Amino acid sequence: MTLGFEVSAREGAARRGRLLTAHGVVETPVFMPVGTAATVKAMTAEGVAATGARLVLGNTYHLMLRPGAERIAALGGLHLFMNWPHAILTDSGGFQVMSLAKLRKIGEDGVTFRSHLDGSAHLLTPERSIAIQRLLGADITMALDECTPYPSPPEAVEASMELSMRWAERSRSTFVERPGHGIFGIVQGGVYPDIRQHSAARLVEIGFDGYAVGGLAIGEGQATTFAVLDATVPALSGDRPHYLMGVGKPADLVGAVMRGIDMFDCVLPTRSGRTAQAFTRRGTLNLRNARHAGDPAPLDPECRCPACAGYSRAYLHHLCRSREILGAMLLTAHNLHYYADLMADIRGAIENGALADFAAAFAEAQTPSPPETRE
Repeated sequence: MTLGFEVSAREGAARRGRLLTAHGVVETPVFMPVGTAATVKAMTAEGVAATGARLVLGNTYHLMLRPGAERIAALGGLHLFMNWPHAILTDSGGFQVMSLAKLRKIGEDGVTFRSHLDGSAHLLTPERSIAIQRLLGADITMALDECTPYPSPPEAVEASMELSMRWAERSRSTFVERPGHGIFGIVQGGVYPDIRQHSAARLVEIGFDGYAVGGLAIGEGQATTFAVLDATVPALSGDRPHYLMGVGKPADLVGAVMRGIDMFDCVLPTRSGRTAQAFTRRGTLNLRNARHAGDPAPLDPECRCPACAGYSRAYLHHLCRSREILGAMLLTAHNLHYYADLMADIRGAIENGALADFAAAFAEAQTPSPPETRE
């Protein structure tokens, strides 16, 4: 194992730890801003780092199509290309093939598909996915998997999971170990606990630097997600990091940490920032609503972000209603600060043995207020 992971405190299933990567230390539990196409939308790399983020996500599917992994490698790798000196995790492309690609056909070798950009034909195999991620220079590489659509019957889910496990073994054998770099396997199995547990056991048998739980946050609901985690996480290696892919809302993160998850990614904070939605310690705000038009208060008086330090809700409302780019930039920065602060608070709560109290206070503070009046 060449990717270091140290656990310094525990509370129940929750862990406080540190990932030791080739590009620095990452404190866990951690939320990764999504930089799918070598950029976190509406943010500079310096702005992302200012939130406290030290690990971002890039994507094999998007970068292999544009501008191309070989081109990025020739330009010095993804870190230099996007001016990000800290750690990068790259998704394998399996989810995007399912959700974006056209005329896809899945077989034992891999998946053939046509690009959603220009219709060009491609073959993505486990070996090619791992090679692309090495060209990009990812600190954390993900094994190629098939993300089963939801809902699907158990027979189809089990067959898909078994294919993903065979791909996982090929991904692991292709990965080239080097200091500070690692590869994660991805648990699949839909919403079926027995299939999930079989997948987890198979991945642990293969042996990975970390373990992700994939195939969730695609419509099954929070209660089902948590039930899947309750069945799955105990079957994973306790001394390696656990990553819940594509999740989620702040309450999802708190609940998943309490179930043993260390790492998260989701487009929600950045996408919400581009659609006038702000996450705060007292709930979620829609800055398009008329109630904010004359409000001189900041979004969140406890927040340290540029939006809260220098701009009022009234001004942000004006920017959003006028569709000014600055509005998206400020709200995105705010949301990423909020997520980073939430994870820092969770880490502190675990260190102090107070996570259960923190979760209760968080839930009370996030209780929805009466509906806002819309213009």
